[in-house]
Amino acid sequence: MPVAIDTGDIIAGLAFLLSSYATWQTVSFNKKQKSLFESQEKLNKLLLEKESEDLLKEKRADLGASFIKLGSSKYRLKIWNKGASTARNVRIEFPEGNDVVIDSEVTDKFPMESLEKYQSVELMTVVYMQTRPKHIVRLIWEDDAQAHNEKLSYPTL
Repeated sequence: MPVAIDTGDIIAGLAFLLSSYATWQTVSFNKKQKSLFESQEKLNKLLLEKESEDLLKEKRADLGASFIKLGSSKYRLKIWNKGASTARNVRIEFPEGNDVVIDSEVTDKFPMESLEKYQSVELMTVVYMQTRPKHIVRLIWEDDAQAHNEKLSYPTL
């Protein structure tokens, strides 16, 4: 018995091939769309992390200390705030001892109630031949980000 192929069979075969191609295209498009969605999720997560980090950075004070030279033999210890927020209740400690800053300067000026953004305070020093060239200064303060911040600074003469 011979198989007869008529016009309807050819149209049905072409329709089957066309629908198979359309199904394949839909599946590959969905895969691409899924990978795009996943990359958008990752990007959104990174952007949220960056935004929250920037928001936290705006609430932080960043204190530092360095010696500045005035003239040939005069020095000052400068404590400064380069952060975006005000530092409150600023305290200073010398973990290895204080042999350079005048004690009355420390007791008169610290603890400071506040140290505004880009504000600084200078402490008079006494430098002599046996003065160590490197000192350790611990700065302790409060700001809008945390109730207790601490930073070690290593100013050198």
